[in-house]
Amino acid sequence: MDGLLLDTEDLYTLCINLILEKYGRPKLPWSIKAKLQGRPGPQANKLLHDWAQLPITPEEYAKQYYELQAQHFPGTQPLPGIPTLLSDLARTRYWEVKNKEPKTDSDGKTTTPHRVHIALATSSHKANFILKTSHLSELFSVFESHRRVLGDDERITPGRGKPLPDIYLLALKTINDSLPEGEKPITPEECLVLEDSVPGVEAGRRAGMRVIWAPHPMLKNEYAGREAEVLAGRTYEAGEVDTHQLGEIDDGWAEYRAALVDFPYEKFGIVVPPVEVEKEACMVETGELADGEEVQAVGTTA
Repeated sequence: MDGLLLDTEDLYTLCINLILEKYGRPKLPWSIKAKLQGRPGPQANKLLHDWAQLPITPEEYAKQYYELQAQHFPGTQPLPGIPTLLSDLARTRYWEVKNKEPKTDSDGKTTTPHRVHIALATSSHKANFILKTSHLSELFSVFESHRRVLGDDERITPGRGKPLPDIYLLALKTINDSLPEGEKPITPEECLVLEDSVPGVEAGRRAGMRVIWAPHPMLKNEYAGREAEVLAGRTYEAGEVDTHQLGEIDDGWAEYRAALVDFPYEKFGIVVPPVEVEKEACMVETGELADGEEVQAVGTTA
């Protein structure tokens, strides 16, 4: 979510640098920030505290950090292309309500346009998520609450956040558990993960999913010359792991995009219906959505 859907990465850096400056420490370099991105808050805070060697306890650092976030995060805006992307993906629901019995070929693959199921997999804890999105309820209302996985989700074992694959596998489970009756469960290889962080790319690749990496320009610079390793999930952000969980260099299963503007839907088998279908009676929602529902990214690609 952060740095992918919302323009928050520079705000995170600002909050950290204000604390570092207060205690006479150097500003946060991208070599360290890159390791913090995508990780659950407690893990990221420990990594930062261990590097900075601040003369305060980790608990005091966390307290000051979240107080600064409370000042700077309200008013956060979506990154370029995100409102259009979320609206387009949500509108693919039209194919589900319009094509009650989609056609399939001899291999069981759908030959008619179909809905793209989406879910959130973010390391942001609930309180932090609400802080950054409460003023964007309309933007995020396209995501169903039961398909939302936050960093403090009790279904994830503590310490099993990104770059481990658990959060994305759970996001997929939330989709499969709520598919319409009779619809074939989605497999990991049919999923597309949208990520900005290096640990997040590794998590997606280890989950067996395709990945689009859309990083902050400074993060891209930090990994200049190593892009192929990032896309294969072979930066080993979680230390040494079983290599069968990772991708291969230049295997085509992941790609870099500078931004999520003009998303290449056709490349991933996604057909977005025209905006006009939203006026059709079949598209009128009959239930209410919970506040703060969102995406980062598990969607069917086949």
